Amino acid sequence: MARRDLLPPLNPARAFEATGRLLSISKAADELCVTPAAVSRQVRALESYLGTALFARVRGRLELTPAGARYLSDLMPLFAALREATQAVTRSSSGRDTLRIRSPATFAVRWLIPRLAGFHQLHKNIDVQVTTSFAPLDFQREDIDAGIELGEGRWAGVRTLRLVRNELIPVAAPAMRLKYKKQLAAQTLLHSMARPDDWGLWLRAAGLRHVHPGQGMKYETSLLAYQAAIEGHGVAMAQKALIEKELADGTLEAPLGMVLDRGDYTYYFAWPTGRPSSGALRAFRDWLAALVAS
Repeated sequence: MARRDLLPPLNPARAFEATGRLLSISKAADELCVTPAAVSRQVRALESYLGTALFARVRGRLELTPAGARYLSDLMPLFAALREATQAVTRSSSGRDTLRIRSPATFAVRWLIPRLAGFHQLHKNIDVQVTTSFAPLDFQREDIDAGIELGEGRWAGVRTLRLVRNELIPVAAPAMRLKYKKQLAAQTLLHSMARPDDWGLWLRAAGLRHVHPGQGMKYETSLLAYQAAIEGHGVAMAQKALIEKELADGTLEAPLGMVLDRGDYTYYFAWPTGRPSSGALRAFRDWLAALVAS
């Protein structure tokens, strides 16, 4: 296995972060250059220490529990910062280019990271560093080259590339037996605090004025709300582009049918206009453009 990570030796939190990000023990072991058994031992040790399960097997596939999803969303920016600090010491003599990108956590975990391996296959000399935050991009204050932002794509001082359609659709585990819109009044609605208006927008479009848009459970990120839906805790308002895998394999279903397209309000790749674009940024931008056009 090739050495690809500059972080210190394996520890339980690091083993969990890699496994949770990749949702695979074997892929995490490959990334960390250790055996799958070593990763499993560290994850079990962390679960024992925390006193809670971080993963569950769902239809033979590894899934994060709600506690695991929340822990992962907290750990990812910490490990990304550690990687950046370590690489800052070594990049001057490595001859490699580094591209720093910031993204909302849910979009990073569910859309960007699963596709990054394709970029690395084409550009092995470019190291992509991904950090996460809910805050608006600020290229004047942040040490980043580009970022992913949710909005209408019109911001001062930046250029943008539209990435996905923002289609809102209610999703639930099959065991919820959700079939009709009128059932929503008796269901627990799962909300993302990062996207507080989604349920209200969809309910108004569906003409369901008898369903209170604020009732239910609230989670810090959509990532946590989706996991709660998978666990059968209620009905989540999902961005369809971010749960395609679960819809395809039947972990989640969208039986109500109605999709609300938010139009131009969606995710954009953004980069500043006031500075020259590096070769790494141009390569990544071109790769993204080809990806979303296919």
